[in-house]
Amino acid sequence: MIAKKELLKLGIECTTIDLGLVESHHPISSEKLALFKSSIERYGLELLEDKKAILVEKIKNIIVEMVHYSDEMPNVKYSVYISEKLDLNYTYLANLFSEVKGITIEQFIISHKIERVKELLIYNELSLTEISYKMDYSSVAHLSKQFKKHTGLTPTFFKKLKENKRKLLEDI
Repeated sequence: MIAKKELLKLGIECTTIDLGLVESHHPISSEKLALFKSSIERYGLELLEDKKAILVEKIKNIIVEMVHYSDEMPNVKYSVYISEKLDLNYTYLANLFSEVKGITIEQFIISHKIERVKELLIYNELSLTEISYKMDYSSVAHLSKQFKKHTGLTPTFFKKLKENKRKLLEDI
């Protein structure tokens, strides 16, 4: 929405405005491009002109959407899911991601899954078994092992820490 508003202010007509993508039938002058770049930077956004960086952002967005905003994890391997979404070879995507980000796609997915597990533990609406199922872990033990490896804490201990930090209004 911000990009669209700023493009309209500059009189730049676009055929497509999507996350990480703007297409125009007409070439955009370097002056207008510079103005657009500076206008979106005020909102904390950046113009990605490098095709590799754009593709890595698309991979990241797919993973964030999959882990944080989907009700269920995909029923296929993550590699298949990502390559189908982008219609590109997964080996190419994985190598590019590692080259640009310095970590593997798998490590990125695990980090986001652990953050989502933390969130679900804090909400305290699901049991650990339900969380492990929701987040596509093979077992509670697998989830617990990965959680401890990344956080240094067990999920149960993490949950207790969070509970101990909060005080009931009556206790204040």
